[in-house]
Amino acid sequence: MSLQLPERSASLPRRARRITLLGLLGVALLALSACGSDTELERLAMPKPVTVEGESTLELWQGAWIAALLTGVIVWGLIFYAIIKFRRRSDDEVPIQTRYNLPLEIFYTIFPIIMVIVFFSHTIRVQNIVLNDEDVVPDQTVYVVGQQWSWTFNYPEAVDGKNVYESGDGAVNPIPTLVLPVGQTTRFELRSPDVIHDFGVPGFLIKMDIIPGQENYFQVTPKVEGTYAGKCYELCGVYHSRMLFNVDIVSPEEYEQYLQDQYDAGFFTDTPVCGGQYARTQVAQDDEDAVIEEACQ
Repeated sequence: MSLQLPERSASLPRRARRITLLGLLGVALLALSACGSDTELERLAMPKPVTVEGESTLELWQGAWIAALLTGVIVWGLIFYAIIKFRRRSDDEVPIQTRYNLPLEIFYTIFPIIMVIVFFSHTIRVQNIVLNDEDVVPDQTVYVVGQQWSWTFNYPEAVDGKNVYESGDGAVNPIPTLVLPVGQTTRFELRSPDVIHDFGVPGFLIKMDIIPGQENYFQVTPKVEGTYAGKCYELCGVYHSRMLFNVDIVSPEEYEQYLQDQYDAGFFTDTPVCGGQYARTQVAQDDEDAVIEEACQ
């Protein structure tokens, strides 16, 4: 019994190439049409961004998924094309044993490098926007202190050059509130006097570790008013579950009034403070003087 070799096709038939290109174009248009932020499906399971910087993070997330989907479609298409085109058609047929395809090898060597470069450049661009956009000067700075096991929010030089603060002490104010003005850029300086914590609000689309001795920071520009929940995303000890806080995004007038109210209530110091004296205890008792005036450097 003799064996026969099938004829080798130099390239895809013209009709097959057209169908493949149309299919890829359709997938690309479908993926691009999902680049919105109104529904969870369009956001690809990401929270709805409430800051200008969050929109950039969301675009990076969506773009990465679209690029991955298109890459997958191309790879799957080539796999199924090879399975169908070069399948064995008879018992006495030996498939062509191709040693190499130079254009294809150049493609799958160069294209991944290009993808990595593109992903890297877009990631750095978004990182610069979130961490320290040189084109946007912060309107105010808030020193965020994470301590076992609560939060302190300091507003340096807020009223009459004094530092205004709100601190969670586990007693009078177990869950503190961070107040931010809408439409203004706020820079967060993150500090910790004890262990590693992690400051995050889902609507900001960013969270960052607070490391003792490390001056971490990022900035946000809220675009919608509302109340949001935040928490510590790092297991920081036995009472980690107490590391909760609220975020109120208000008008600039309400923000200024809040700072004045805190000042009038006596919650001000010369330097940022590190939290309430009951922050490290399991059960707290009422105390009018529940603040440790310790500089957070």
